[in-house]
Amino acid sequence: MSSPQPGIPRHLAVIMDGNGRWAERRRRPRAVGHRAGARAVNVCIDFCIDTGIEALTLFAFSSENWGRPEDEVGALMKLFLNALEREVDELDRRGVRVRFIGERGRFNEAIRARMDAAETQTAANTRLHLSVAASYGGRWDIANAARSLAADVAAGRLRVEDIDEAALGARTALADLPPPDLFIRTGGDTRISNFLLWQLAYTELWFTETLWPDMDAVTLQRAVDDYAARERRFGLTGAQIAQPSNGMPTTGTPSNGLTE
Repeated sequence: MSSPQPGIPRHLAVIMDGNGRWAERRRRPRAVGHRAGARAVNVCIDFCIDTGIEALTLFAFSSENWGRPEDEVGALMKLFLNALEREVDELDRRGVRVRFIGERGRFNEAIRARMDAAETQTAANTRLHLSVAASYGGRWDIANAARSLAADVAAGRLRVEDIDEAALGARTALADLPPPDLFIRTGGDTRISNFLLWQLAYTELWFTETLWPDMDAVTLQRAVDDYAARERRFGLTGAQIAQPSNGMPTTGTPSNGLTE
């Protein structure tokens, strides 16, 4: 990925909350809210491309969402499949790389096949890296990385003493991307809900009462403007950040050795 533009996050992560409440306020089925939320995804993608944000990660369906009412889960799966069939060609035309992170095995065969096809079709695109977290949980992500390291130790490919933060981080989802610079959650709740627990360590958090289907470019720009006004210190002092000799950027993310 290229060097970050001043004041513009390289990587935006979003919890798209409020679809059900949006529908309920209109006395409509929750599935109607999810369809409206799918349209807001296109608004967010357009904004990222127009603004120069290079990576967008969307929390579409959590590990815990499988416990929702069966009819709602079924409607979500149908919507997910339809979106994969309808949107991928346009995303590919616009230079968007699509991939999915999470426990893919929990989806039915038709959805898994469309996921694979979307990833293959868009693999060479670089204009925007769109990651869709589906059947995903941050704890699952960390545990999955730990299992991968444990398997290498058991096979003699890795020594226990070589396991450090960098080694674990390299096995988590999105390890090839810089960590998110800005996290947005819509819908009024102020928590991260098991989303990207490892990756959000130094991410700037921004919350809004706006329900996801009502998300627009004006609200997204407010979030980016707020981000641009913050001083990111990564555990250091403001004075240290101001000194170029300390090797830390004044904007953007610290180098992780994976994306430069």
